[in-house]
Amino acid sequence: MDFFIYLVIVIIFLILISLKQINQYERGVKFTMGRYSGIMDPGWKIVVPVFQTYKKVDMRVKAVDVPDQKAITRDNVPVIVNAVIYYKVANAEKAVIEVENFYYAISQYAQTTMRNIVGEVTLDELLAQRDKIAERIREIVDKETDEWGLKVNNVELKDVSLPESMERTIAKQAEAEREKRAVIINSQGELAAAENIAKAAEILAASDGALHLRTLQSINDMSSDQSNTVVFVTPVEILKAFTSFKNKLTKE
Repeated sequence: MDFFIYLVIVIIFLILISLKQINQYERGVKFTMGRYSGIMDPGWKIVVPVFQTYKKVDMRVKAVDVPDQKAITRDNVPVIVNAVIYYKVANAEKAVIEVENFYYAISQYAQTTMRNIVGEVTLDELLAQRDKIAERIREIVDKETDEWGLKVNNVELKDVSLPESMERTIAKQAEAEREKRAVIINSQGELAAAENIAKAAEILAASDGALHLRTLQSINDMSSDQSNTVVFVTPVEILKAFTSFKNKLTKE
């Protein structure tokens, strides 16, 4: 009787130490006598001591902060770039068997890829096409790590730092560009104004007396302000007009 009780206790103890819990966000990679024998889904699973072992793999999306990387662009400008990579384990078996430490491996490969991609583009492309460059990095890293059972969801370039001398140069270039645009806009405005004045002069010249009436209107506008002193030189044409008008009155 005592032997039977001891046997039951031993069996219960073995069952308890063999019972393993796999959470909903995990998968278990089981090995039997050192050989891969299957994937353990969420729940309570039996792992026979001595003969079987297992390794848990977190299947949730992970964020890897890629530290600052010094790189040189295609136009020989030194920059410091950092990024963040979002990935998840798509195949728990490969993630355990094919690579020793996939957390460390993907971080190192992302750093190398980021330096290589930055070296293939110019500084202007790096600053203006960050999303496009980040997508290229994602595609390369995702393709390489597919053999490790990983899926790269997204890559974001967080910051691109330039040397102080280069920042000053870019600021001067931007200021020069703004001044250039201002000069172009002003010249376009002056051209439009000149064209309008030329059209107005043509219209006034085509109508008899229109130019004189416009002159008188301008004099009237200036005389409304008593602080102004206006010196008006009467054109010869106006004098001739008054003379001809006087002659007509005399004949009548």
